[in-house]
Amino acid sequence: MPQDRLESVLSSELARLGAEGRRKGAETVIAGVLPPDGARGPRFLLEGEGDTPFLRMNANNYLGLSLRAELIGAEHAAVDALGTGPGAVRFISGTWSSHRRLEQRLAAFHGRPAALAFSSAYATMMGVLPALITADTAVISDALNHNCIINAIRLARPRERHVYRHNDLVELEALLEQAAARCHRAIVVTDGIFSMRGDHAPLAEIVAIARRHDRAFAENVVVVVDDSHGVGAFGATGRGTEEHEGAAADILIATLGKAFGVNGGYVAASATVIAYLRETAPFYVYSNPISPGEAAAADAAVALVDGAPGRALLAHLRAMTGRFRDGLARLGLETLPGSHPIVPLMVRDTPRTAALVAHLRAHGVLATGLNFPVVPRGDEEIRFQVCADHTPADIDAVLDALAGFA
Repeated sequence: MPQDRLESVLSSELARLGAEGRRKGAETVIAGVLPPDGARGPRFLLEGEGDTPFLRMNANNYLGLSLRAELIGAEHAAVDALGTGPGAVRFISGTWSSHRRLEQRLAAFHGRPAALAFSSAYATMMGVLPALITADTAVISDALNHNCIINAIRLARPRERHVYRHNDLVELEALLEQAAARCHRAIVVTDGIFSMRGDHAPLAEIVAIARRHDRAFAENVVVVVDDSHGVGAFGATGRGTEEHEGAAADILIATLGKAFGVNGGYVAASATVIAYLRETAPFYVYSNPISPGEAAAADAAVALVDGAPGRALLAHLRAMTGRFRDGLARLGLETLPGSHPIVPLMVRDTPRTAALVAHLRAHGVLATGLNFPVVPRGDEEIRFQVCADHTPADIDAVLDALAGFA
């Protein structure tokens, strides 16, 4: 066959990943959902597992909104009225009324003049950073930033690319001082919530440092934050790291596919920045948007979070997160400090991580182990994610399963 030599190389690479314990392997396929029943929250049926119900502790659906009747109803109504797909990219004929309503609501939710929706948060970052990075730009990035930020910077090819140690503000400031001698523009980019650890960026201090050095750059120091794990799950009203820190980035990137329970990503910024991105961001210009139905469901999600039901869900989420963290402490298990519903259980060993994931699955709990190179060697962990549709009984069941692991 014409690609036999290529496939031989690829097979060798797959074997190497397997030997190193880095191959992800077969994906778990969810075949059905069982609604909450009594003291327990929703359970999930898996392909190949029959009627065995599983508790999901590895979902980004932080507020449980993907199963809410308000969102499902909004999506159904939009599909009935507008059909299933956009049918084109936005600038041709793929913008629908639900897209515009969603963008207006997102802008208002974040206190920005404008917002722009993309097909995913990954696509948002890949579209935004390259559009704003020139041949005279320095990009300064946290060492633990998400893969989408790393690849967006690679795609953009800035004049200078610097990486500062995780949340090391002294190094960040030194790198800004260094870049001012050669670059017209600087972009400081960070995750809001770091997805592997659940800790957050000291955004107020980052913004203050950027402002101190702004006059040294002809085209400003611009702070970009990707708060995909923060928005909807962090802060008193779900406005994420910005709310928690009491500071706003210049450009906010986030997702509709985690706490908002739908699909897609977005950027919120000034009217000029958004207008420029509509014209220049290739992942927006040349890629279909989310469907009109998804946009309507996301609009309903943001409205829900922005009201009393959202505040109640956030309060319950904080309570369940606290219950789980307290339970891990009682068991003498190592985690990292924080209040976000990402709760890493530090195992620090690849085989033991795999064994614990298998033990949890045998006890009806879905959890994901993270090994090198996703995390540094020695930081192997199980990333638990608490959601607002978890109940006290659910949390206690996970703790009981952990307690039974030798």
